[in-house]
Amino acid sequence: MSAIEFRDVRLALGGRLVLADIDFAIPSGDFVGVLGPNGAGKSTLMRAVLGLVPPARGTIRVLGRAATRGNPAIGYMPQVRGGLPPLRLSGRDFVASAVDGHRLGLPLYSRAGRAEIDRVLDLIAVRDLARRPIAELSGGERQRLLLAQALIGRPQLLLLDEPLISLDPHHETEVIDLVKDLRRELGVTVLLSAHELNPLLGAIDRVIYLGNRQAALGTVDEVITGPVLSRLYGSDIDVVHVGGRIFVMSGGRSVERDAHRHDPAMAEHREMR
Repeated sequence: MSAIEFRDVRLALGGRLVLADIDFAIPSGDFVGVLGPNGAGKSTLMRAVLGLVPPARGTIRVLGRAATRGNPAIGYMPQVRGGLPPLRLSGRDFVASAVDGHRLGLPLYSRAGRAEIDRVLDLIAVRDLARRPIAELSGGERQRLLLAQALIGRPQLLLLDEPLISLDPHHETEVIDLVKDLRRELGVTVLLSAHELNPLLGAIDRVIYLGNRQAALGTVDEVITGPVLSRLYGSDIDVVHVGGRIFVMSGGRSVERDAHRHDPAMAEHREMR
């Protein structure tokens, strides 16, 4: 069974067409990188899988059923650009807030709820972090807590929206290795969106590349090619392999690197409206 299927899907936000005539199927258990330029629709794609953006045309199926809001089989890690709330809330209480409806607070939990919180903290190895206020944690430490929160309820599908943003290369590697290990241990399907391909090399099974309202799904060798990316960018693209890394170039400049020079928050904000 496919974990996610898009059949002749069109997605629009505020009257603006974001993705058109999209067809793909992601096998269960795959680790898939979601890539593309700012505003290409990466967050919109994930929101559609969550049932938050209904298709203007076509069908979306998730784990064998039509995409619907509040699917307990999906764990979602939202994009966080400005850090978590500057509260004296402990890491454990932040993770626990997902147990009763994704809101911050300090309710009393049942024994089963407490056991579930302990389970995900142990999965991510963040028991020590969980004792500290989230306001005192680094960006990488906070991302680990967000990932623990996404695992509440034993989801079959993980949607991780830009979990590497603002992290240094060391913490990027830590997060990717952790997700790779979780995929193997839990057998979950993972979609992880990112601005750059290279941190994901060696971890992902496939890549979905978005651009020009289109999508291409396949292995890195199948998708990250000049002809495919030229179609998605709407301009001539060269793909250069150097020392085990892959560079997507246009006119002698790195397309992915240039994306970081712009304010991605504004582009994603426009995409989410």
